[in-house]
Amino acid sequence: MRYATRNNFVGSVVDGYQARQCILKTTAATSLQLVAQAAKTQGLKLVLFDCYRPQRAVDHFVRWVNDIEDTKTKTEYYPNLDKGVLLGDYIAEKSGHSRGYTIDLSLAQKNEQGQWQLLDMGGQFDLFDPLSNTDNPEVTAQQRANRYTLKNLMAKGNFSNYPMEWWHYTHEQDSQQTTKHYYNFPVLAY
Repeated sequence: MRYATRNNFVGSVVDGYQARQCILKTTAATSLQLVAQAAKTQGLKLVLFDCYRPQRAVDHFVRWVNDIEDTKTKTEYYPNLDKGVLLGDYIAEKSGHSRGYTIDLSLAQKNEQGQWQLLDMGGQFDLFDPLSNTDNPEVTAQQRANRYTLKNLMAKGNFSNYPMEWWHYTHEQDSQQTTKHYYNFPVLAY
C-alpha cells in the first residue's frame, strides 16, 4: 500500500494510513480473490497499490494539490502537467476508494532469476499524465497488451477500469449502491 509509505506523489505518509493493509468491501474482496486465481494460471500475480482510502487521505491529497509551493515530486509524478490541473480528472474531492469498492493495482511475473517483477505498463502507478490513459496510443504494443491483460483479468471479477488511469478499477457493486457513503476510518494493522 503505497500511501502508507513515502513512495507516492505527496512524498510523505498520507493521512489515515497507519498500516500497509488492503481493505475492501466483501463483494469486491471476494471478486479480487477470483482475479488473483485467474492471474496465477497465467503465471502472474496482482500487485496492490491502494484499496480502501479514508476520506482524510483524500482531503490530504486536495491540500497537497492546493499547496502550489510543494513541487518536490513533479519530475516523477506529474512532469508534463501543472499541479493545479490535477484536481478533477486525477484527484477527486470524493473518491470511490473511500467506499471500499475501488482498487489500484498492477501485474507482476517472475523474471529469469525467479524474482517477481512488475509488467511494463508504459508508465508508473500514479503518473498524472495522458500516458496513463488506459488506451493511450503512445504506449508500445507490449505495454498495451500488458494493460489489457490486467483489464481482462479484472473484468472477470466484475471490475471496470477508469480510462484515465490504467491501474484504477471499481467493482460493479459500487454502481449498484443507491446511497454513496464515504468512509473515514483509518487503515490500521490487524
